[in-house]
Amino acid sequence: MHRIDKPIKEQWKTKREIPLHLMLIPGIVFIFIFAYIPMGGMVIAFQKFIPAKGLFGDQRWIGLDNFKYLFNMPGAISSLKNTVIIAFFKILLGLIFPITVAVLLNEVRSNKFRRIVQTAIYLPYFLSWVVLGGVMIDILSPSSGVVNKFLAFFGIKAVFFLGSNQWFRPTVIATDIWKGFGFGTVVYLAAITGVDLNLYEAATMDGANRFRKIWHVTLPSIHMIVVLMCVLSLGNVLNAGFEQVLNLYSPQVYETGDIIDTFIYRMGLIDAQFGPATAMGIFKSLVSGVFISVSYYMAYKLFDYRVF
Repeated sequence: MHRIDKPIKEQWKTKREIPLHLMLIPGIVFIFIFAYIPMGGMVIAFQKFIPAKGLFGDQRWIGLDNFKYLFNMPGAISSLKNTVIIAFFKILLGLIFPITVAVLLNEVRSNKFRRIVQTAIYLPYFLSWVVLGGVMIDILSPSSGVVNKFLAFFGIKAVFFLGSNQWFRPTVIATDIWKGFGFGTVVYLAAITGVDLNLYEAATMDGANRFRKIWHVTLPSIHMIVVLMCVLSLGNVLNAGFEQVLNLYSPQVYETGDIIDTFIYRMGLIDAQFGPATAMGIFKSLVSGVFISVSYYMAYKLFDYRVF
């Protein structure tokens, strides 16, 4: 009788899940149309592409010439270097700041104050860089910006944050952390609320102070969510923030502020060099794939982290 009931049970479970699978169809169709079909355009990287002939026209195949041309361009290597540097500090500080703020907020006893702070730091996350870019340009202006007026009050010379190769990278990193760390804080706060309270009670019985509880209970208890966020971040190591940089940079700071995405944008859409731009996009995707594969492998080996 048990053997007869089991298949019936599984069939009933499958029938109940059919609506859930049907709900996935629009998302699958959307991804297929906008993510997989355009991958056919990668052939442009191996062609002397002429737009008038069309994607499926009689284009001349040139092998890896676009890649060779690309890496001989003076701005290609510097854009790769800038991307790695900016993305590295965004990932590193994007982990440190949210964890620190989440731990500090967890120690606050006033729920009202905690909610106010959470709302204040989370709000910028919902604003696009089109809006924030204009705000930052006004705030950081060397002539009329609030920041430079504040510096002038203390007798400090005005700083051209968005027009100086010395200051552009730190400005981009700092503004990105300010915009996004509220989201990370909410994620880590949610993880902290799941920590077993018995562990804190045991630590109190052992004479641990607040700092010791944070170090020996809170942080070890949320280490898996930290690893997960780190792994997800490493997959975007070559995405240094196209929308942000595009709205903040200028030709004056190409040396330290030009990233791969803005380099591809100028080469492909402004200069109409479609072949080399596609080659750069393929190179970026390959490197990103290697980074995320290595990060998953390290997370599995060091922290026993598994996707499934």
